[in-house]
Amino acid sequence: MKNLLRPVVVMFVALTVVTGVVYPAVVTAIGQVAFSHQANGSLIERDGRVVGSEIIGQQFDAPRYFWGRLSATTPNPYNAGSSSGSNLGPTNPALGDEIKARVAALREFDSDNGAAIPVDLVTSSGSGLDPDISPAAAAYQVSRVAKARGMSAAAVEALVAQATSGRQFGLLGEPRVNVLKLNLALDGGDGVGAAVR
Repeated sequence: MKNLLRPVVVMFVALTVVTGVVYPAVVTAIGQVAFSHQANGSLIERDGRVVGSEIIGQQFDAPRYFWGRLSATTPNPYNAGSSSGSNLGPTNPALGDEIKARVAALREFDSDNGAAIPVDLVTSSGSGLDPDISPAAAAYQVSRVAKARGMSAAAVEALVAQATSGRQFGLLGEPRVNVLKLNLALDGGDGVGAAVR
């Protein structure tokens, strides 16, 4: 029995040190050296203050800002500690009610816009934390934002174009617009506290 116990204990301690101490330390060190921005949350700073993350959405509902995808996280929208989708199927009446409410809000704040509303503006993302919208969703909101800010639509469209990222490596994913970065660009460094809620 003693002959069996010693190798088991040695193996347990060795694997604990390797997988519980050495491996996490090496991975953390590589992350901090090679990918420091990403390893620390892809945070966005403005005037020495963290205003958000590139990879976690935020709630924007003022007409002067671009709105992101709906978030189904609880108890608050975009709660990173509670990432989840709505889990509402296409035949669930609650999904239809959610979509109707969002369509009504979009139409209320932009009643002159008769364009079709892109689906990502009226449905929740799978994670509830999606920081991006499609270029079509951004284009739909240009007239509302331009009117609310007293800007020309062309000036707002130029900011949308600057905030649009293409496919990763030219072929993975779809083009996207980071809502926080776009709203910060609209503020031009001013009013960041108002933009980030």
